[in-house]
Amino acid sequence: MTKNKTILSLEQALALPYATERFVQLGWRVIRIESPAEDGENAGDPNRYIGADLGYNDLHSYYIAPNIGKEAITLNLKKKEGQELLKKIIRDLKVDVFMCNTLPKRYKQLGIDFENLREANPNLIWCSISAMGPEYPDRAGYDPALQALMGYTFLTGEPDGKPVPSGIPIIDLKAGDEAFTQVLLAMLEQTLSPPGIDGVGLGKEINISMAQCAASWLITALPQLEFVKNDSELFSRSGNEHRSFIPCNAYPTIDGFVYLAIGNDSQWAKFTSIKGFENLYSETRKTNAGRMIEKENIYVEIGDLTKRFTTKEFYELCLSLNLSVAPVNSIKDVSQLEFVSKNILKTILPNGKTVSLFPASSETDFLINNNNTLSCAPRLGEQNENILKEIGLNKNEIEKLINEKII
Repeated sequence: MTKNKTILSLEQALALPYATERFVQLGWRVIRIESPAEDGENAGDPNRYIGADLGYNDLHSYYIAPNIGKEAITLNLKKKEGQELLKKIIRDLKVDVFMCNTLPKRYKQLGIDFENLREANPNLIWCSISAMGPEYPDRAGYDPALQALMGYTFLTGEPDGKPVPSGIPIIDLKAGDEAFTQVLLAMLEQTLSPPGIDGVGLGKEINISMAQCAASWLITALPQLEFVKNDSELFSRSGNEHRSFIPCNAYPTIDGFVYLAIGNDSQWAKFTSIKGFENLYSETRKTNAGRMIEKENIYVEIGDLTKRFTTKEFYELCLSLNLSVAPVNSIKDVSQLEFVSKNILKTILPNGKTVSLFPASSETDFLINNNNTLSCAPRLGEQNENILKEIGLNKNEIEKLINEKII
């Protein structure tokens, strides 16, 4: 199921490029489509122009990580000729999957809707990511605004502070993972289904709503509405503390902070058996329900104790008892963790410099065989000529497409 697959993706920003990047890590061919340059404008994916300037106008740092290992072409899908060329690419390259994350109202306008593209391949798996699905065709989907819409921002931050979004674009990434999963499931369905009858084919249309993805992760919050006595009991901002398990919180040390997560009563008994920590124990605190009542005092008392230790000392002390504890690491600290650094993906910039980027979520044979190194994220339309020649166009035909601003 996972061999020699080709994905054609009209993609920009992060949610869909992240999804297709996961396919790259399986060894699949991913060709990203962008709009060709117009006079004096930054064309294609806006993320190309965000982040550190690497000396190439269309290759800034923010764009690189989710696009390594891909190819890139440009197509003017506002023109009929561009739409017909798209179908020829799907047909002649035997494209397995088409993906997009443009506004749903543009699907038919650009000729990228499922019904149109399946004419080029009846077995085509078609997958879109949008803010709220086709039912909301005009709704743009940007992660920070969706975090606010879906309650994430309301639940994040200090109780007496402003609501804040997550430090990473978690709804973008959740939607990307969902698209990756649903495409794989559709392929599995194809392998389990009989051949198409009367040319109907086994294609499938998949629509991923970023908002629905976000709502699915509210599994600890939305059910509360059924079980609380009044609104005052509903979840709100709680800073670093866990809303249900006490004492899970961040505590100061001599040189930083640690996060200690006590998940049950037996772990609490272990923790309060540490020499010098015995005064935390009381009969009323034996159970999580009892600790919930006294949680504010418990947090203060633990913080007074942790301030006597370095982060390393307290971390190793808790680890010796099999407690769940962690230093509050910076991103630089994370990059130096052994299991992160050994799995980091790398690429080689056009200037020849090798850079470390991020680890894959799991090892794949393809990554192992390629020493975790993938080709640099492509320049705008970098593979135009190669791919058009691959589908049989000659030099004069390609020049004509350029002159007519189709590519």
